[in-house]
Order: sequence, then structure tokens, then C-alpha cells
Amino acid sequence: MTINLLSDTVTKPTKGMLEAMFNAEVGDDVFGADPTVIALQEKAAQLFGKEAALFFPSGTQANQVAIKLHTQPGEQLICDKWAHVYNYEGGGASFNSGVSCRLIDGDKGMFTAQQVLENISNKEDIHQAITSLVTVENSTNKGGGACWDLQELTRIKEVCKTHELAFHLDGARLFNALIATSQTPKEHGELFDTISICLSKGLGCPIGSLLIGSTADIKRALRIRKLFGGGMRQVGYVAAAGIYALDHHVKRLHEDHKRAKEIASVLETYSFIKKVEPVTTNIIIFYVADHIDESEFVNKLAKRDILIVGMGQGKLRIVTHIDFTDQMLEKLLKELKELY
Repeated sequence: MTINLLSDTVTKPTKGMLEAMFNAEVGDDVFGADPTVIALQEKAAQLFGKEAALFFPSGTQANQVAIKLHTQPGEQLICDKWAHVYNYEGGGASFNSGVSCRLIDGDKGMFTAQQVLENISNKEDIHQAITSLVTVENSTNKGGGACWDLQELTRIKEVCKTHELAFHLDGARLFNALIATSQTPKEHGELFDTISICLSKGLGCPIGSLLIGSTADIKRALRIRKLFGGGMRQVGYVAAAGIYALDHHVKRLHEDHKRAKEIASVLETYSFIKKVEPVTTNIIIFYVADHIDESEFVNKLAKRDILIVGMGQGKLRIVTHIDFTDQMLEKLLKELKELY
């Protein structure tokens, strides 16, 4: 039994999800004729109280389309120094949209409205790139699954309105954040111009993301998606997995969070663990003691059929997910205890 805790992207479709995919009614989505895709898009838009949504093959493409949608070449977006759109999307903001990133030195991937205010460029200064977009990530990946405070997001929205900036949410693990904080999709829908949500992480789909926004923005996003090569044909087979996940896999996320917290609490008791970051959702970030080699630690677990991520400088990551069972949790804790 291999225990894969590299990411929540490693999951396989459940039996119910596979049945939904197999029985999906499909058409050619490039022609807007796939009824299952249309149903998923309408469902997601309604869930967040927005007008429209668009299905994407990946969260990166959804984010990149949003950046293109809200900016012009030579402009600038504001994000945290740990933001996914800056660190893990291949430099797409500069390549696809010709924009630069103004990085905020936040806390666990999050920042304040005051920091946004301090980083908006002066439009009257021709030497500076014009700030046109603020993007946040909830929950934060590099921040160990940390979740934003809704009041702070509201304050940032006010700054965006005052300075005529678009506001985009990279919600790759947004449902984890919503479950952990008891916030609602509609509360986020009211704040952001666009929201991307990923179906292939905590929700357990094999592929797929959505971009949610106004009818006008999603109409433009459709053209940009085509430009980026994102047109898909009988993709309703995959969209059916998304509908199933929204119906059946959201509330169960608290199980992943519970297991993550249990792992963290046990790790804190071991002398070979230097530090464990606070756990809010399904991501555990921890550091091995100075005398422990990080690669050796990862390899020792791999030999026991347990896969985790080494992030460098003694920092490691474990991510719980729908395929990680109580039986696997028991084995993981047993193997960790016997590691050193």
C-alpha cells in the first residue's frame, strides 16, 4: 500500500464520480453545445452568486486568462511573494500578458489592505508601471494552507474600488478555506471580479478548473481561452466529475483537515522535528531538526511506501486528500515513530 501525500492532485475518481462521467451527456464544447459543461458552469456561477463561469483544463490557464482579462501589456499586478501566479505558473503573467508582478512581503502568503495601498504605483509617474490588478490566493499553497480573513479581503476590495483596480481570487483550494472558516461562496463572489476554482485538488476530480465572473468578463475570457489553446470538445465527460464533486466532495473536506491536524500534533512530539507550522486545512508544513538531512528523511519514508515533498532547507510538506484513509493515517504515524 503506497501512501501518496505529495499533493491533493494525486487522487483517483471515486466510483460515484466515474459513474457520473461514464453516463454524461456530451456535445462539442467549442460550439457551446456540451450540455454537461453548460450545467457545470451554471452551477458554479450560481454557487458564488455570479453571472457566468467558464470551464478550463487547468487552474493555471484559468488564472492566466484572468490576468489577461484584467490587464494590458506594460501594466502591473500586485500579489504576495509566495503567490502561485508568480511562483508556479511558468512566468505566464509576463509571457502571456506582458505584465510585471509587484510582490508584497506578506505572512503565510497573505497581506493587508494597507500593504496593497502602499504598493499601488503612481499613475502620474511615467516611469512606473500602472497597477491594474490585485490577486490573492485562498487557501495559500506555500503558506501551508492558511486562510484569509474575510474582513481583510473586504478592506482590500475597498482599496481596489477606490483605485479602480480589478480583484482576482486564485481559489485553487478555496473550498478547503471555506470549510475551515465557515465562510460561504457567495461572500467571496461579492468581493471578487473573478474567481478561479480548481476541481482536481481537494474535490478529487481528474482534471478541470473554472473561472467565475460577470457575463461580460466570461465572454471575453472565452475568446482568451481560445487564444491560449483551451478549446475542448466532448469535455462533458470531465465536467460531469466536477458536478459530482460539488455535490458530494465539499463537506467531506473537514475529514482531510482533521487528519492533517492529527499528523501535525504527532509530529510536534518527535525530537527529530524542529518545527511544525500551524495547520488550518489539509497542508502540513514542517521542518526536520538541523542534524537530519532532508533528502534522507524523504527517502526513508519512500522506502516505506510513503511519499512526501521536500521543499529545501529542511522544509517538508504533507498534503491530505480524499484517497488518504484512516488506515493510511495509522500506518503513517507508525512509520514516523520508527523512523529515527
